[in-house]
Amino acid sequence: MTSQKTVVGNSVTVLLYGFADEHAQLIRQRIPHVRVLTAMSAESLCEQAPQADVLLAHSFPVEIFDKARQLRWFQCASAGIDSIMPIRDRIGDLIVTNARGIHGEVIADYVMTGIAMMHWNFPQFLQDQSHKEWHPRALAPLAGQTLGVVGLGSVGAAIARRGKGFGMTVIGSDRNITEPTAGVDRLFPPESIAELLQLSDFVVLAVPQVPETVGLIGREQLRLMRRSAVLVNIARGSVVAESELIEALKAGTISGAVLDVFEREPLPADSPLWTMPNVIVTPHVAGWMTDYDNRVLEIFNDNLERFLNKKPLRNVVDLKRGY
Repeated sequence: MTSQKTVVGNSVTVLLYGFADEHAQLIRQRIPHVRVLTAMSAESLCEQAPQADVLLAHSFPVEIFDKARQLRWFQCASAGIDSIMPIRDRIGDLIVTNARGIHGEVIADYVMTGIAMMHWNFPQFLQDQSHKEWHPRALAPLAGQTLGVVGLGSVGAAIARRGKGFGMTVIGSDRNITEPTAGVDRLFPPESIAELLQLSDFVVLAVPQVPETVGLIGREQLRLMRRSAVLVNIARGSVVAESELIEALKAGTISGAVLDVFEREPLPADSPLWTMPNVIVTPHVAGWMTDYDNRVLEIFNDNLERFLNKKPLRNVVDLKRGY
């Protein structure tokens, strides 16, 4: 990463890892003078990495780091850049950007669907249906319930807005509480998360994976929550101490959980979470859209033009913070 090569438009080589040839063609059509390579396998990636000035991939392949000596910029196709964190002290002046901003609305769809399903206890309705049993029941509306959002980046902010649209009281926790967030009735700093947990009927985790968030929710935090509360995790599996969550769900410390991320993925077949009646398990799909790669490409193409014209890039990641 110490090469002094000067980047000029007609000599820039872009390497796409895990993207189809059609995406490479779209880049060539928009910016014809850029050389675009594609790699679909680890072997091809390893062969082509030494030529790359720019890398677009869903995660950073650390195994090619020492080979990619011309690399100037890595565009991550995800919002989380935890794949590069193990080597962040070695990357020098490598620019890292992410896909922040494309996930918010679809993840808000997922979160509100999960909250409504748990509130109405749809798992029980579906079980009743499978047995052809008729068990009517009444409950309070979601409007007036309290939604606690931990992490108010682009995803958390979208969830807060959607919760407000449901008529919920929305409270949030974030590192920056100096400016109001649309849809959030009350803001808490990270050190006051205990109060947010105590006040919430639904707690949504939307924080990045950084050292400060590993094990953020464990036995002590779960005991602070209401027995009727539901935990929703669309952040990273490392944010929750999974064994302690299972323990709390079995004991009735909290009412239920909607989980899209786990400490190990795929979730092992022997995990109790699969069969717990008060848990909804999904396979890390909350932010995945049918046109996901095309949305990433819109950000990348805009950034590539900025890169060639020596203009500031969108979504630059502060590696010291981790997001």
